[in-house]
Amino acid sequence: MKNILGKITMLTLVGASFLMAKPNITILATGGTIAGSGESSVKSAYSAGAVTVDKLLAAVPDINKMATIKGEQISNIGSQEMTNEVWLKLAKRVNELLKKDSVDGVVITHGTDTMEATAYFLNLTVKSKKPIVFVGAMRSGSSMSADGPLNLYNAVSVAISDASKNKGVVVVMNDEIHAAREVTKTNTSSVNAFASVNTGKIGTVYYGDVHYYMQPLRKNTIDSEFDIEKIDSLPRVDILYGHANDSAVLVEAAVKAGAQGIVHAGMGNGNLFPRTQEALSIASKDGIIVARTSRVGTGRTNLHGEVDDEANGFIVTDNLNAQKARVLLMLGLTKTHNRAKLQEMFFKY
Repeated sequence: MKNILGKITMLTLVGASFLMAKPNITILATGGTIAGSGESSVKSAYSAGAVTVDKLLAAVPDINKMATIKGEQISNIGSQEMTNEVWLKLAKRVNELLKKDSVDGVVITHGTDTMEATAYFLNLTVKSKKPIVFVGAMRSGSSMSADGPLNLYNAVSVAISDASKNKGVVVVMNDEIHAAREVTKTNTSSVNAFASVNTGKIGTVYYGDVHYYMQPLRKNTIDSEFDIEKIDSLPRVDILYGHANDSAVLVEAAVKAGAQGIVHAGMGNGNLFPRTQEALSIASKDGIIVARTSRVGTGRTNLHGEVDDEANGFIVTDNLNAQKARVLLMLGLTKTHNRAKLQEMFFKY
């Protein structure tokens, strides 16, 4: 009887310990405003990436109550300095971490200037159902009413939520949860700078209280065909911005520089100035992939509107903005240069 009671007690203790175990979250820091610091709390000037991940975590001690936190410094730059090399390093490290049973999710701190592009890159290249959460700040840590600490607290809350599994990569800013494919920065300085302009946010998080209302439908993460584990560099893809009285100069410069792809942010429904269109059509015939998108900010760039895409050899980017179209086209070009297959990717991802 004593042996039986002892076993029951032991099992009870083990069960209680299991129930009390906190999730394990790794925070990967890349720099940005969230890790920024300045000399004044009432001036906008600051240096991005001035604070290391350890100091960043020390500013939000309450996250240790809800998860076991480990921090790693991937880079320490302003996100306007982001490179393809850092993207590859980050994506490979996230893949490596999320393969471990001991890691339940990843939070990535990132500058806001290019966060949407980095998040979309990982959305297409990380192979896991586990939560992957990007977070940043619009005000540095030394600023009055800095938004970084609460954003980071909310991001960890999203990362430990079971509801965040199989959502692809998400971005948490200003109490909102956005799908990586849909979100974009829409304001230069306001704390509510991020929005999913075509589809809306997919959830909210209020002081750690997480609620989802939408599900991302485009292929991502484990359903993506892109594998970057053995890739050390990405094809060159340039972005050109359409305008009145445009010319062929920048098209010719991109071709000369060795671009394998060109994303053109055109007027209206991706329309082009005649001379620019002619130059891009020539580039297409020479084997460069030309993808039409729009500078407008919302809406879909449609096949065969005012532009004869078939005759010019162009593809369209659906409702992706130029910076995300560049991400997808670079990854697409690691797989194929076939225009029909690349066009299909823009309708899937």
